[in-house]
Amino acid sequence: MDDPILPLQLEVVGSMSPTPLSRAWISAPHPYLPILATCASDRTVRIYSLTSFTQLSSITGGHKRSIRTCAWKPNLQNESTLATGSFDSSVGVWRKDHDVTGGDGVGFTDANFEGENQEEEEDEEWRFALVLDGHDSEVKGVSWNAGGNLLATCSRDKSVWIWEEMDEDDYETVAVLQEHSGDVKCVSWHPEEEMLASCSYDDDVRLWKNDVDDWTCISLLQGHSSTVWMVEWEALSITESLMASTGETPERNAWIERRKTSGPRLASCSDDVTIRIWRRVPREKGPEQSKLSIIRTGSIEEDWLEEAQLPKRHDRAIYAISWSKKSGRIASTGGDGKIVVYEERWRKDPIAIGPGMKDETDALNGESQGGAPMDVTGYDKSALPQAANVTEWVVVAEFDGAHDVFEVNHIAWAKRADRGKHDESEEILISTGDDGGVKVWALTP
Repeated sequence: MDDPILPLQLEVVGSMSPTPLSRAWISAPHPYLPILATCASDRTVRIYSLTSFTQLSSITGGHKRSIRTCAWKPNLQNESTLATGSFDSSVGVWRKDHDVTGGDGVGFTDANFEGENQEEEEDEEWRFALVLDGHDSEVKGVSWNAGGNLLATCSRDKSVWIWEEMDEDDYETVAVLQEHSGDVKCVSWHPEEEMLASCSYDDDVRLWKNDVDDWTCISLLQGHSSTVWMVEWEALSITESLMASTGETPERNAWIERRKTSGPRLASCSDDVTIRIWRRVPREKGPEQSKLSIIRTGSIEEDWLEEAQLPKRHDRAIYAISWSKKSGRIASTGGDGKIVVYEERWRKDPIAIGPGMKDETDALNGESQGGAPMDVTGYDKSALPQAANVTEWVVVAEFDGAHDVFEVNHIAWAKRADRGKHDESEEILISTGDDGGVKVWALTP
């Protein structure tokens, strides 16, 4: 089959030296510093510079087996905190003090790492603050909430744990969620609400919220036919690719209003080689309740719909997706070693939702995507416009064999910081593979 010429190209602009005889699992860009944390099977986290693409330091000694995942704590000043999850079933929390003077910040500038002695001194500055024990098997994912006070972890033991930071280096378990029937692959917090998404070997995605003092599953998203490897939230704001488009129409305005009402969408990727977009169905606003009232009105449960499936370009399991907070583009990668970039655009000819079609009409007719009955009583039907399919996802870039013959385990968007950047808003993609290497990609016309 002849593929059309794609509008953008993926070009390698930097790479980090492969780790000998070890697999690299995931690379996590820092929230505000131009550095990157990469987890590997040799029980090490390596910190790389995104300005020079060189290794700045390494974090070792805290885990007994492969470090599978890591995540930076948000909203910190003069300190970096990194959570790590390992196949030894433990979660580690690491801290490093530093003064941010712009750029990389003191302690992270390339000039401070010109020899082995400096690197060893830097390693000592990473403090293994504490270990969180509780999981019975390999830890597969860790995620901080937007406020940085809650840490979610998930494991092969089929459980999701939520930890709350009570004081520095003092965490308490606030929930152990055990409704998944298989290995839990990933957890991800909503960018604003205290709502957690998890996905599993059981083919399901679950959403969790705190109901008074008890965390509970508020929605079960079913549609994938095999293992769901990752979930990723959309940005809070509507992305520039859609807002910058010219030509207002009633359908587009309705879509924007619905997006504002529903909030950020959720993307999921799977062994079934699909990427699906899920959206919350907004409820009608009920009578205002006094803050002093102890009588609860309404259920905490929510209904979410499968809004779209992205074009199928992978022929093996999709391990990772990343949803750009700036451009709104989604990047994917997986077992076929391919990187694909998708973009959401306004349709030239919006498809009006009619009888027999999926999405809102099916829901309002009393059927969910899985075919099970769905109670739509109390939903604001005015927030579900009849021209829902006014956007479409298209492939804008693709690269085969991103890490030669090796599988690619992770992909992430980051702000570009090297000398080759054209402006302050430019983004890069970072891929992490079974070859132990990390590559940096730029999108070019």
